[in-house]
Amino acid sequence: MTNPIHSSSTPRDSGLNPPVPNPAMADQHMTDSLETDTGTSSKAHTRIDQGADRVKQATSDAVARTKQAVNSTADKVEAGVYRATERTADVAHRANDKAAELADRSRELRDETMDKAEAWMAQAREYVREKPMQSIAIAAGAGWLLGRILRR
Repeated sequence: MTNPIHSSSTPRDSGLNPPVPNPAMADQHMTDSLETDTGTSSKAHTRIDQGADRVKQATSDAVARTKQAVNSTADKVEAGVYRATERTADVAHRANDKAAELADRSRELRDETMDKAEAWMAQAREYVREKPMQSIAIAAGAGWLLGRILRR
């Protein structure tokens, strides 16, 4: 098979001169080669662009789904924190109210106890004033009994 670039009518020297191409045939071969390369290259570029577009779209879709999932999760966390904060505040308010109520009640009990103690002391003073001898006898008996108990 002959080379289409070289004309069969091109004279040849015995190795001294390289073959001279036929310009008309060379131009045709170059044009055919460029059209083939351009067509193949164009198809490859189109496929590459389409693939890149699919990857871009898939990435955009994945990012959008991820954003949506993150936002949804963030909303759920925010709602949970809000509910927990509300419950905690409610419990804290109730505990504070209960503590204030108990503090008031303990003050009342202390005041009542102090009043009773003062009333008993007043009665004891009055009894000692009215009956001093019996008071001394009772005090001596209580002292003797307490001494016996503590010796053991």
